[in-house]
Amino acid sequence: MADVIDYKIYGNEMQLVEIELDPHEGVRAEVGAMMFMDRGIKMQTSTGGGLFKGFKRIFTGESFFITTFLNHAMYKQKVAFAAPYPGKIVPIDLSKYNGTFICQKESYLCSANGIDIEIEFTKKIGTGLFGGEGFILQRLRGDGLAFISAGGTIIPRELREHEELMVDTGCIVGFSETVNYDIEYVGGVKNALFGGEGLFLAKVRGPGVVLLQSLPFSRLADRISAAARFKNVGESKGLAGIGGGLLGGLLGGDSDF
Repeated sequence: MADVIDYKIYGNEMQLVEIELDPHEGVRAEVGAMMFMDRGIKMQTSTGGGLFKGFKRIFTGESFFITTFLNHAMYKQKVAFAAPYPGKIVPIDLSKYNGTFICQKESYLCSANGIDIEIEFTKKIGTGLFGGEGFILQRLRGDGLAFISAGGTIIPRELREHEELMVDTGCIVGFSETVNYDIEYVGGVKNALFGGEGLFLAKVRGPGVVLLQSLPFSRLADRISAAARFKNVGESKGLAGIGGGLLGGLLGGDSDF
């Protein structure tokens, strides 16, 4: 039975969640996510259930350890956790999803004490080989609140029975256990080579809820990396031009050196 916690989310694009704990209540969080906590809250860092659970979290992109924040005071105390990049913090009430919700790796932020974070592999080998971010997933199991972080704007889609949706693999934040997840080839040589969306898309089929994000962290990281490479190339060319000018001056006798 998970602890029943109260919370409030602050901010628009760089959000944090503030959680209020009654005496003896606790919340678990990814290592390094804590922003601040009241004096009466104590931290307990562990593997969360043995070495095997720690290694399973590494596969899902999380750290080997997980930290529990327990309220040891005789009155209510608060602790806050910040999202790691621009986007939204999404509260997931697992009791509304029959106790299970599946989300992308590295999306877990924190949860009420009593929620289990497990590894979830996609069932088909093709999805594993070509599904990108969708190969290794996280399964959140319990009956309380969990919080996941996502990039950009969040759009929930309620899929009817057999209704299908084609999505960029990185744009899926998570989905209910009733949703079927697979990948599908884009098709067409021009689409594959020049479409810019990759060779494969994720295919989700209802019934169930799918959460979508407009800015996956992988896409943001790619844009930053590309901009950095372009800047480095430009600086290298600039330095080469300066070096060439100096060399030319030296050879031509125009330099004061």
